[in-house]
Amino acid sequence: MHRIWAIALSVLAVFGALQEVARAQTLAYEASSSTEGATTQVARQATTDYIRPSREVRLNDYLFEAFGPYPMTVTAVAAGINQFNNAPPEWGQGMAGFGKRFGSDFGMAAIGNTTRYGLSEAFKEDTLYYRCECRGVFPRLSHAVISTVTARRGEDGHRVFSFSALAAPYAGATAAVYGWYPDRYGAKDALRLGNYSLLFYMGGNVALEFLYSGPHSLLSRMHLTNAHGAPDPGPNH
Repeated sequence: MHRIWAIALSVLAVFGALQEVARAQTLAYEASSSTEGATTQVARQATTDYIRPSREVRLNDYLFEAFGPYPMTVTAVAAGINQFNNAPPEWGQGMAGFGKRFGSDFGMAAIGNTTRYGLSEAFKEDTLYYRCECRGVFPRLSHAVISTVTARRGEDGHRVFSFSALAAPYAGATAAVYGWYPDRYGAKDALRLGNYSLLFYMGGNVALEFLYSGPHSLLSRMHLTNAHGAPDPGPNH
């Protein structure tokens, strides 16, 4: 129990520090905006079609991604893989073991998504996925991969490195390792599990980039397009 309290206090301390960093970053951005030149003008022209989603849209996306059918499906698959690999072995097999693994993976995902949403709000980032306006497999694949650790910011939607996107998977993994995993697990395991979560998120971006083909597609009918996808991805080029 004392480990859980320690984790909670650490999370609160981290969020407090991040809020101060967010305020400082916002002030720096506002100060620098008055000196923007031709380079910024070009960046703005490149994002003229961007419409920043409302807070309601971002909140609905968070709720769907954290607690909707998409995380349920991904969690079931991940728990099945862990069940097959008997990881962790202390949890055993059978329905009891699967239930522990499902609850663990779902908790990791929920904490990760909550961290991403909370930090993106603090840093005023838009972490929804926007499909590439480019052509070709490799440019689009590169866009999907880069979008895993970047976000849009400001009314013009310019792309920036996203600390919230990078921190989210490791926050969930760290909470699991120090909260309910067996005692033999430590920081290296949290890093490993966080890497897996980041790869899963990247895979979701690739699916949104290549598999979505319109409102009547299979992904749309399965309601998977709402998984960190922009409300209106637009036509594919």
